[in-house]
Amino acid sequence: MSLRVAILISGGGSNMVRLLEDMAEPGHAGTPVLVLSNTPEASGLAKAKGFGVATAVVDHKEFGKDRASFEAALNETLKKHGVDIICLAGFMRILGAEFVAGWQGRMLNIHPSLLPKYKGLNTHQRAIDAGDDQAGCSVHLVTPELDDGPILDQASVQVRGDDTADDLAARVLIEEHKLYPRVLREFCENFVPH
Repeated sequence: MSLRVAILISGGGSNMVRLLEDMAEPGHAGTPVLVLSNTPEASGLAKAKGFGVATAVVDHKEFGKDRASFEAALNETLKKHGVDIICLAGFMRILGAEFVAGWQGRMLNIHPSLLPKYKGLNTHQRAIDAGDDQAGCSVHLVTPELDDGPILDQASVQVRGDDTADDLAARVLIEEHKLYPRVLREFCENFVPH
């Protein structure tokens, strides 16, 4: 049985592209059925269409401060496409506890740090400022606490003495593009429906 995967993005979707490329390989247990963005101008939407994947926009700005209605619209769109698994790939909205609970154990996120270090933003600069010799990325299950769910796997890179945050981000992104597809593939193969 093939699992129906939705990828949520807010921008260019470079991790989304890698996930779509990997799911196009024969024998993958996941099938991309939707790429959804909270911003109509996200350039990743055109890339998804290039893969022949359905796209949708649920623009958070239209809901003002009413997060519950925004998340209800997200849920409605996901259910309409029969989604089994959600992959957050640069989706820049914090999701509420009720939404997360509805997808418990079925929503993955990639975060550009070696969690539990550096939850939230500016992860690369924070690793440099702390004098860390390793930085990296983590794929984890999403829970109501920000960047806090069970870690499925991580990849690390060396922090160099002359690194800027942009230098480090570029090297971590290379690892993200390998890690996320591998973790999703394993997750789909071992998935037990609720």
